[in-house]
Amino acid sequence: MEIEALRVVVLQALDDMKAKDVVVLDVRGKTSITDIMIVASGTSDRHVKSIAQTVAFKAKEAGEAPLGTEGVDDGEWALVDLNGVVLHVMQPRVRDFYHLERLWAMDSPEAKPSQERQ
Repeated sequence: MEIEALRVVVLQALDDMKAKDVVVLDVRGKTSITDIMIVASGTSDRHVKSIAQTVAFKAKEAGEAPLGTEGVDDGEWALVDLNGVVLHVMQPRVRDFYHLERLWAMDSPEAKPSQERQ
């Protein structure tokens, strides 16, 4: 599956699950781990778990099974690795502590001020 098509699948699943504060970062040229990093928030541990599980299911349904998931059992910070797209879903307090989007957004054309968390 092409990266852009996978990005759309992930974003649609996030929208369906009512994920909060979704930020898409193009990290090509910054890391060899992935091309697109998506950061989103869930409102509780159960919401974070559900979002991560739904994204993994929808991606698999679309033909792109996750390479792996991390943190889904805890629900504070879940990661879904879809190879070309990596999703981080966090509770707001965890997200505020790590500021992943600020770390990866430096000089990124997709990182617009309106997308950054204040």
